[in-house]
Amino acid sequence: MAAIFAVGRCSASVYQRAVVYLSRPQRFQSLYSRAAESRFIRLNNLTRNCSLSSNAAPFIVADDEKYGNKQVISITPGLYDYILANVREPPILRQLREETANMRGSQMQVSPDQAQLLAMLVQILGAERCIELGVYTGYSSLAVALALPESGCLVACERDARSLEVAKRYYELAGVSHKVSVKHGLAADVLKSMISNGETCSYDFAFVDAEKKMNQEYFELLLQLVRVGGIIVIDNVLWHGKVADPLVNDAKTVSIRSFNKTLMANKRVSISMVPIGDGMTICRKQ
Repeated sequence: MAAIFAVGRCSASVYQRAVVYLSRPQRFQSLYSRAAESRFIRLNNLTRNCSLSSNAAPFIVADDEKYGNKQVISITPGLYDYILANVREPPILRQLREETANMRGSQMQVSPDQAQLLAMLVQILGAERCIELGVYTGYSSLAVALALPESGCLVACERDARSLEVAKRYYELAGVSHKVSVKHGLAADVLKSMISNGETCSYDFAFVDAEKKMNQEYFELLLQLVRVGGIIVIDNVLWHGKVADPLVNDAKTVSIRSFNKTLMANKRVSISMVPIGDGMTICRKQ
């Protein structure tokens, strides 16, 4: 576990213990006494005071000295606002994001900095044929479609018809409908159908943001569809930090943790896990 060196009026060790305690899902169950409730309030105030007592951002250092005591920025709310202020978000994407913010499940939408990275990967790769699993209202797929050349094609898979209608409306507004092949249904079924149709090794890029417990199956199917040198990006690999907490063992967290471990050992791809949004792993097919 990395140690957090917090700036301001508290020590690093005390701050870290407070953060760990407050991040546990079962913390509220422990408030069975006045003493426990008092402790919770003190810890909560402590972390708030630590994070707000200076304009400087905390940083993280790996406990293992073999990493050379490398200092890495820990994203604070103020720093993240700064990052978002430096995202080049097209007006049509901003319009979609703001509409989606008022919808049920809006937290599923990727962040502007994530969408910007996906679009850049598509441009760097020179991709023309892409796949997205889990479209929701279309923010990330629209970003990808805008980055594709006029001859490009994005297969966009989504099982929820209502949110898909929003996505289709924005494809029209952005003038990219001709680039997007919408597939309403289960992602695994769509991928299997594409393989049966002889589309193996014909795609350049894929983004996975669908049912997390299906990640391993999605990945294996996409490896058949993506060409050598192509890229597969998987979202939510850090899962709100739960994957690093040994006390969290719900089915979805365990599934993501297991997938990450399997991917780490997979020699068919080169990988880079990046702490953007809820964590993304970028895979390049060898």
